[in-house]
Amino acid sequence: MKLNLNNLRITLRNTLISVWEYVIPIWKISGLFKKIKSKKDLENFIQERSAHVTQTTLYGYLKTRIGVKYIAMMEDERFLKSINIAKWNIYMVALADCAFYVFSYLIVEKNLKANDCKEVFLSIIEKEKNNGLSDEIFKNGKENFLKRLETVNFNNYYLENPFKESGEALYYWSPIADELKTLDKKIVLNSISLKWGLMKDEFKKITKDLNFT
Repeated sequence: MKLNLNNLRITLRNTLISVWEYVIPIWKISGLFKKIKSKKDLENFIQERSAHVTQTTLYGYLKTRIGVKYIAMMEDERFLKSINIAKWNIYMVALADCAFYVFSYLIVEKNLKANDCKEVFLSIIEKEKNNGLSDEIFKNGKENFLKRLETVNFNNYYLENPFKESGEALYYWSPIADELKTLDKKIVLNSISLKWGLMKDEFKKITKDLNFT
């Protein structure tokens, strides 16, 4: 989930490509996973899809709301720092949502016995330290995950609005004035819901023939 602020500024200033194509090209993402065969595959899937949903919804929202001033705003160091903070905070919640969903689905639908949700989540965020995840956001993200883990019912989590928390995180952390965000709330929540919907469809497809019995 590494984001080089200088490279991002230069790229956005010199080109008019869509933000989501810059961050993670759609065609590359769609070709990464054919099947889930191991715990490592699960970890990679959760990490990649959480990063993808976070970045496409956050940058897409910013570009839409800011409009023609978007490129100019990429020259503002304070704004870039606020984007980076938002990105990591949203991503941590997205990771938790995705991990809970994936293991809940596999436990119920595919008879998975070994619930390695905690191990997988912690492995991902530990590695993200090398990509710029700050100690503070790491600590907060870990604490929030462990707190949620105590109350998650894996027997039905995937069926009961599993991505609510990351939607609220996107709305809360997006560096847009509160009075404008209020007007956009429904659109913002719908946008991330649609992205997660695509992820769910993909996950069901690539695990179609998977069964742990």
